[in-house]
Amino acid sequence: MLQFITHPSDKYTIAEEVQMVLEGGCKWIQLRLKDATDEEFRQTALEIIPLCQENEAFLVFDDRVELAMEMSVHGVHLGKEDMNPLLARETMGAEAIIGCTANTAEDIKKFRGWDVDYVGLGPFRYTTTKSKLSPIIGIEGYKEIVKEVRAADILLPIVAIGGVTIDDIDQLMATGINGVAMSGAILNAPDPVDYTRRSIEKLHEAFAKMKN
Repeated sequence: MLQFITHPSDKYTIAEEVQMVLEGGCKWIQLRLKDATDEEFRQTALEIIPLCQENEAFLVFDDRVELAMEMSVHGVHLGKEDMNPLLARETMGAEAIIGCTANTAEDIKKFRGWDVDYVGLGPFRYTTTKSKLSPIIGIEGYKEIVKEVRAADILLPIVAIGGVTIDDIDQLMATGINGVAMSGAILNAPDPVDYTRRSIEKLHEAFAKMKN
């Protein structure tokens, strides 16, 4: 499971970013434009919604619950300072995808019994795509957090986020997480389409190893 998170770039428009990762086989896009007005966000969304539809990819908005409903996208990803996930579920209904940000095992345990679809756990390492960065988790941190939440019988899918690159996939997946989110690693690659494709192949290989 690979989620691509959009990020303003000097090289590409947001629509170009999304087109490239879709070409690389990514099926899960998070539109994240922290400093955009609702109208700017809406205009960008109008560009990428058809691309996601053509490629049968899921599209979630970073926060912006009302816009997500207005534009009939698949769901939202909620940070700690965004709308409460329970309220978002009540507002958006049972079919919506609702993801939440977590930095610790305690954060994930708070979602016990809540109708949340996945947790974005991070940051894995330092990343320039986020201004207010929580403490770095690292490989050992993921091992401990996954062990603790699974021991508490919480089976919520966990996605690693924050500075993840293709070279981290094997180690990260070995901790027991369910997927990774990428942004800068893809956008800074010489060939973002190929980088996306190879990252997805790595994830598939890691899942196969876990099953054996």
